[in-house]
Amino acid sequence: MPITVQTRRERQKAELRSELVAAAHALVKEEGYEGLTIRKLAKRVGYAPMSVYSYFADKQEILIALAEDAFAQLAERAGRNQPAEPLDALRHGMREFAAFGRENPNEYRTIFMTPKAHEHDAETAAELEKNNPALLSMRNCVLACLEAGLLKGDEHAITTFLWTTVHGAISAMITFPQYSFGDHKHYAETVIELALTAVRTEGAGPLTAGAKSC
Repeated sequence: MPITVQTRRERQKAELRSELVAAAHALVKEEGYEGLTIRKLAKRVGYAPMSVYSYFADKQEILIALAEDAFAQLAERAGRNQPAEPLDALRHGMREFAAFGRENPNEYRTIFMTPKAHEHDAETAAELEKNNPALLSMRNCVLACLEAGLLKGDEHAITTFLWTTVHGAISAMITFPQYSFGDHKHYAETVIELALTAVRTEGAGPLTAGAKSC
């Protein structure tokens, strides 16, 4: 097979897959996890269901693709207009993470609060972390802060603490919309500042025994 023909087919396949992922994002935004089905996805892009199955074996694979795409989008948001000062860059990324959740509650719930979206049997935890550009972006900001002497402690522990703190705040606001959080943006930014203050003043030791702090 000529390389040009093979390349063209590969490009077309990649484009269709991207179209399917974009359509899946739209379905989840509108209808949530329950609205994401092979049948609805096929109808949205104008293809037969069997065509979708040639790209995704089941809903599980679509969820994983959505999660990976969302991680890439979050990393792009965090890098957009990123301040030069390390601590401000870290704060900016955390705020973008929170903003994504506030702006896209159905998508956030499906991607970040659905265990099936993160069931990668063949991958180790280290590989999953490596393939998550959003988490890597936060980790790089934490590392820059450590190198600048703005934070102290273990790189992995600080990154995990900050990530789970913001995730917890977003998840709570989505799960309990009637709770008196006040303005959601202000609440999220206050949580972020409290978390940053904690790691700046107290630091964070390794999460696993025997690990060395940065």
